[in-house]
Amino acid sequence: MAAVIALCPATNSWAGEGHDHGGISATPSMNGPQRLPDGSVFLPKSAQRQLVIRTIKAEIADLPKSIELNGKVSMDPNAGGKVQAINAGRVEAGPKGLPNLGSAVRKGDVLAYLVSSLAPIEQSNQFAQLAELKAAKSLAEKRLARLRELSDTVPRKDIEAAESDLQSLTGRVSAVSTGLNHREPLAAPVSGVIASSNAVAGQVIDARELVFEIVDPARLRIEALAFDTSLIASVDKAFVAVNNQRIALQFLGAARSLREQALPMNFKAQGEELSALALGEPIRVVIQTKDKVKGMAVPVSALMKNPANQSIVWVKTAAERFTPRTITFEPLDGTRVAVTSGLESGDLIAAQGATLINQVR
Repeated sequence: MAAVIALCPATNSWAGEGHDHGGISATPSMNGPQRLPDGSVFLPKSAQRQLVIRTIKAEIADLPKSIELNGKVSMDPNAGGKVQAINAGRVEAGPKGLPNLGSAVRKGDVLAYLVSSLAPIEQSNQFAQLAELKAAKSLAEKRLARLRELSDTVPRKDIEAAESDLQSLTGRVSAVSTGLNHREPLAAPVSGVIASSNAVAGQVIDARELVFEIVDPARLRIEALAFDTSLIASVDKAFVAVNNQRIALQFLGAARSLREQALPMNFKAQGEELSALALGEPIRVVIQTKDKVKGMAVPVSALMKNPANQSIVWVKTAAERFTPRTITFEPLDGTRVAVTSGLESGDLIAAQGATLINQVR
C-alpha cells in the first residue's frame, strides 16, 4: 500500500461548495497602480493615459509677491441699476408681463406698472374736486359761446379772458383725472439682466421699496478689504479666479475711511466669464505687488494634502513612478501659486490628475 501511494501523482483537492476553509492569499499584482512602501506611487503608462495625467516642468523665476484678500461681487454703477417705487401703490404687470429672473431687458423697457393707492377720504375729495371743475368748465364753455355771439358789442378782452378761463379749467380737469387714474411705469434704467425681482401682481408696496435690480453680467465691480493701508501704494496687478479661469482686474482706487477696521479697495472686472458670479458672492482677490520673490509657478490643481495635512505636489521621478514632495508656497494669480521651497528646477510636476494619484493606495 505504501508503494502504491508513493507512485500516485500529487493532485489538488477542492472542498465542496460552502466548505471552503480559506487558503493562501494571492500575491498582489505589480502591473496595476499601487502605493509603494516609501510613499511613492507606481503608475503604469497605461494607467497614466487612462487617468489623463499631465506634467509640467518647474522652472525657477522672479515672481511678483502676491497677497490674497477677501472680497465680494458688487454692481458696476455705470452698467447696473435699481428700479424703485416713487410712491406707494399696487403692482400691475407690464406690457409683456412681469419679467423673470435672469431675463434680458433693454433700457426703457416697461417692466411693471404701479397704480397709486389713496385713502378713501382723500379719493372722495379728489372726485368732488373733479366734479366741481367739470361744472365750472361747462359754465365757462357756455359763457364763451354767448360772448362770441355778441362779439360785435362785447370788448375783445372779455372774450380772451373767457377763453383763458376755459383753457385753465380744461387743464385742471385733465390733471385731476390723470392723478386719479395714473399708473406709474417702472422702466429699466439700463440694459442688462434681471438680478433680483420683488414684484408680484397685485402686491402693495411702499415708496422707495426696491422692485427690480438690473445688472450687466459682463461688467461687475469687485470690492476687497485690505487691513494694511500700505498695500494700496504697492498694487501692481490684481486677479480673480472664476471656474479655473484667471480674470484680470483694474484697480480703481480705495476708500479713505475704514470699514470694520479695514480699507475697501475697488476693482473693475470685465469678461464673459463673470456671468458665473452673483451679486454679493464672496470671492478671493489676488493682488500682485511690485516686490519680487524667487519661486516656481505651479497650477493650483497640482497642490494636494498628505495625511499630515501638509501641502504636497507629485513629482515624476521615473517613467512609471511619482514621489510626493512637501512644499511651501505663496499665492500668485488665483490659478497658480509660487512654490518657494521643496522643488528643484527641472522637476516634472503632475499638473493634471494629481488628485487621482493622491488616491492610489
